[in-house]
Amino acid sequence: MRNRSHRSRAVLAFAAAALLGVAGCDATGGNSAAPKGTTANVRPSPTPAWDRSPESVAAVGDSITRGFDACTVLSDCPEASWATGSDKKVNSLAVRLLGTAGAAERSWNYAVTGARMADLPGQMAQAVTEKPELVAVMAGANDACRASVSAMTSAAEFQADFEDALGTLRATLPKTQVYVSSVPDLKRLWSEGRTNPVGKQIWKLGICPSMLGDAESLDAAATLRRDTVQDRVEAYNRVLEEVCAKDKYCRFDGGAVFDYRFGTDQLSHWDWFHPSKNGQAQLAEMAYHVVTSKEPVA
Repeated sequence: MRNRSHRSRAVLAFAAAALLGVAGCDATGGNSAAPKGTTANVRPSPTPAWDRSPESVAAVGDSITRGFDACTVLSDCPEASWATGSDKKVNSLAVRLLGTAGAAERSWNYAVTGARMADLPGQMAQAVTEKPELVAVMAGANDACRASVSAMTSAAEFQADFEDALGTLRATLPKTQVYVSSVPDLKRLWSEGRTNPVGKQIWKLGICPSMLGDAESLDAAATLRRDTVQDRVEAYNRVLEEVCAKDKYCRFDGGAVFDYRFGTDQLSHWDWFHPSKNGQAQLAEMAYHVVTSKEPVA
């Protein structure tokens, strides 16, 4: 989740057994023959069942999915990724679904540190080459974490890019399932870290300035700036939910990641922004709950 313009400066942070269509009644009622030109016992097409145990997983997104700053300073740590990592402390989505050996053989991580939603179609194009049965998506934080609120990605652009990414997937893999994480609560990030002397000093190096800049200030301008960022994140999450709802093989997390009440234990103590291994484990648990639930999350 590093702001691209500060990458060099950042230092140390749910089958849905989907409802089958109700059987259509015989047009003439009872057991009488159907009129000529009609087909007896016509049934509407059933909603496709959600496979709660896909056999391969690809991940796309940003630095969170790369495990950035979860293991070492200023470095990706894909082994600690919530989506595809091998670290036992994380117990990633792929490991939970496929087992350790299966995850090593049939999971792929195409996320890129610093990526925004505009980068997702390209990542999806890479992911489809592996023909995964599930694609895990987490993106959007970098669209809100900009040098200023005016530089944030608009909700309309965000939607167009997300629809483009899903279109890229569907052009090749029309039945691959998609898990979509909500964008994390950046304002909670500020509220949890702003009283930490180390975290505040690190944020000054340019980590998510639109939200975390001038962390100690509670004046009207700073409050408006943070509220504007928060409103944009909430708009992004509405986009993710609405677009995903139009795709019968897509499940949004229902806002689980955004609503998660994380604390400092879930943050990297190198940058007080990215998830620690504990935070990555929580993300993996939420994703696994959505993917393996009998019903879609509300």
